[in-house]
Amino acid sequence: MSKTTATTVAAVAADATVPAGLKISVYGTGYLGATHAVSMAELGFEVMGVDTDANKVAALAAGKVPFFEPGLPELLEKQLATGRLTFSTDLEEAARWGDVHFICVGTPQMKTSHAANLGYVEAATSTVAKNLTKNGVIVGKSTVPVGTAARLRELIAGLTPEGVEVDLLWNPEFLREGKAVDDTLHPDRIVLGGTNARTEAIMREVYAGPIAEGTPVVVTDLPTAELVKVSANAFLATKISFINAIAGVCEAAGADVTVLADALGHDVRIGRQFLDAGLGFGGGCLPKDIRALMHRSNELGAYRAAALLQQVDEINMGQRERVIDMTMEALGGSVLNRRICVLGAAFKPLTDDVRDSPALNVAAALHLRGAQVTVFDPEAGDTARASFPTLSYATSAEEAVEGTDVVLMLTEWKQFTSLDPAALAKVATSPRIIDARGKLDPAEWRAAGWEFRGLGRTAA
Repeated sequence: MSKTTATTVAAVAADATVPAGLKISVYGTGYLGATHAVSMAELGFEVMGVDTDANKVAALAAGKVPFFEPGLPELLEKQLATGRLTFSTDLEEAARWGDVHFICVGTPQMKTSHAANLGYVEAATSTVAKNLTKNGVIVGKSTVPVGTAARLRELIAGLTPEGVEVDLLWNPEFLREGKAVDDTLHPDRIVLGGTNARTEAIMREVYAGPIAEGTPVVVTDLPTAELVKVSANAFLATKISFINAIAGVCEAAGADVTVLADALGHDVRIGRQFLDAGLGFGGGCLPKDIRALMHRSNELGAYRAAALLQQVDEINMGQRERVIDMTMEALGGSVLNRRICVLGAAFKPLTDDVRDSPALNVAAALHLRGAQVTVFDPEAGDTARASFPTLSYATSAEEAVEGTDVVLMLTEWKQFTSLDPAALAKVATSPRIIDARGKLDPAEWRAAGWEFRGLGRTAA
């Protein structure tokens, strides 16, 4: 079943009572939770963000965001000043205090399989259920395998104090790193899974601002809501792996995948977004989500979906090996004691997130082959150094390029795509560049004296 904004709160609620002055608790203050807590305060609610990590809580309470996200630091300071937003390590108190409890904890990949680790989700949900002193709503936002929410409902049924009414629904998140604040305050859709009249009315109050702007609301069952986020990520990952597979054909045939993608993008059925051939996807969401969906699909006997996702993952990981091979070829078959500049450490621009970063994966692999690798990233230098301390790090692109035998453009920061190739050619030992993101103009770089190579593009 699907409903849009035409359904008003009054019509949905009927006799259901929507509490006035809702208090919102947000469990987990990582990337999702911190952004959600700050945004809920911006929408006018009293919000308490809670986490077991005392350092993270202290930083947020002091107005410091422990990761890079454009616009979030300013919004955090603004909402702390209003008094509507607080942070705490007292998970039990948050359960007693709040009316709506958002579960925003991580679901990392298990160390022993592709399955998602649901320990944090189960712990947070249990904490809320056990400590409720008034009726409440538990709202799952974490990305979980289909079937998780139904199991959590059974879990909380045995934990909730007598006389207290609690409902659990699923409201998946669709944040893009680098645009998370806007995605929360002005989402392109709101999905509510497993609601009843009371909880739907409450959630429509929570999201009254975006709904008034015209954001569509999709009301559905729990399994569908759980599958929406992972299916969206799987589709985007498939689109990326498709164009990367075609890039291999373009290289073999002497075609240009960038021009091909532009032509494909004019077809409204296809679109141009996520159709850039290159190093592939990484980060904390797409890789783990497609692997978790692959694992769950196998469990459910949906083997065709699992096989498709397996290919998507393999094509994506193969792009990293392709860039390593291209670097070896550019340097005559060996990178031993050669100086390599890597532009980019974050898995994509506008973030300092280096989780499963293709750029750092390539940099580390070349370092293990004996190369002297220098990395520069305008925001992710510190997080990269913490994860890969054996690599060298520069403070500017020019410093990173100086004296190098080959430059790898691995994260498409705007400041990298607007570099002056003529000026850089003067400081490089050998002006060679491999554009692994398809964002540089080959003619411009070649005219400046660079040996230019790119994925899905002819070498000459």
